[in-house]
Amino acid sequence: MEELKDLAPKASIEAIEFLQSIEPEELQLCLFVDSLVTISDTGRELGEFTITIQQATYHNEDCYLIHANSHGCIDDIPCGTSIMAYVSKSLETLEQHHHEYVKIKDHPLDRKSYMVRQEDQLVVNKIVTEGQDEKRHAFTFPWSSVEGFISEASNLLMLRILAKRKAVPENMVFLSFDTETNLCTSTFKELGSRNQTVGREVMEVFGIERAIHSEKDLPTMWHFFFLFDGHLASRVQIGSPVTMKLIQMPLLKEKEEEEQKPVFEKKPLIWEEDMHLYSKFLDRKEELKANHATYVRHHPELKAIMADFLQFLLLRKPEDVFTFAADYFAPFSSQKHLETSFQMSNKANPLMKNN
Repeated sequence: MEELKDLAPKASIEAIEFLQSIEPEELQLCLFVDSLVTISDTGRELGEFTITIQQATYHNEDCYLIHANSHGCIDDIPCGTSIMAYVSKSLETLEQHHHEYVKIKDHPLDRKSYMVRQEDQLVVNKIVTEGQDEKRHAFTFPWSSVEGFISEASNLLMLRILAKRKAVPENMVFLSFDTETNLCTSTFKELGSRNQTVGREVMEVFGIERAIHSEKDLPTMWHFFFLFDGHLASRVQIGSPVTMKLIQMPLLKEKEEEEQKPVFEKKPLIWEEDMHLYSKFLDRKEELKANHATYVRHHPELKAIMADFLQFLLLRKPEDVFTFAADYFAPFSSQKHLETSFQMSNKANPLMKNN
């Protein structure tokens, strides 16, 4: 593993001060889902782009779980990107998984990177597969040398904060990685406001330009435009033939909504027809799915146990499934005296009442 010590790129004082100025209340207003459609320059829908930011816990530390996914076809070539990361309240990246692929016939390209903070270091592992050729790289960066580093995941959260403030400070220079995982600088610039049609409404959107300045290649730039509450309205990489656009108005979030306490006449509640409650239901559903997926991923033994149980159940085909399951999992209990497996299979099930 290569350790990189003398790093020339440095974050600006303004960038560090911006990270230190972020308040917990601001972060709480950035927890929602963005869902955009990828559109070609001819207006053809090519794919989808989603971003989800929610509260989470990482090694007993309160943080944010960020999940972004983009997939579709450009020139009939399937391609996509996915990011899953835990980011601290100060926008430090605690762990990030980044996957990119382009399925070119006979020569597919696949890039995977994994970064994690380990004590006083940032550890990065990278796997690049081109066709049948696979290359692996590993780097370590002293944590003190990457102050002001913004990963692709923390960038998504920071953009929402900038959009809600509707201002980008001058000389915002952060550290970032280029496509080859070389440490470089990343800058942000205000683009001002303009109008954009979303659904049937014309909305004012605020623009931000992000650029990554690689020392070994040309700069890569993106233009982002946001609604007043931080929802992403459009995203385009300069030079790309596609644009990601919001085509349906989301449920807008405002701070004032939490302070209002209106009184309504009592009436039957049909939550499925209430846009606010249904939106909260969808947000909670996505949160649970992400949490459950994370738990299952961290406990691969769960699938093995359930697969063994189901196979044994189908082999035995007991009449009383409840008692059979209780007997099967009894050896896993630390609070119950162990008995010979399945010796109770013929006993009456205490959970079943006599007819």
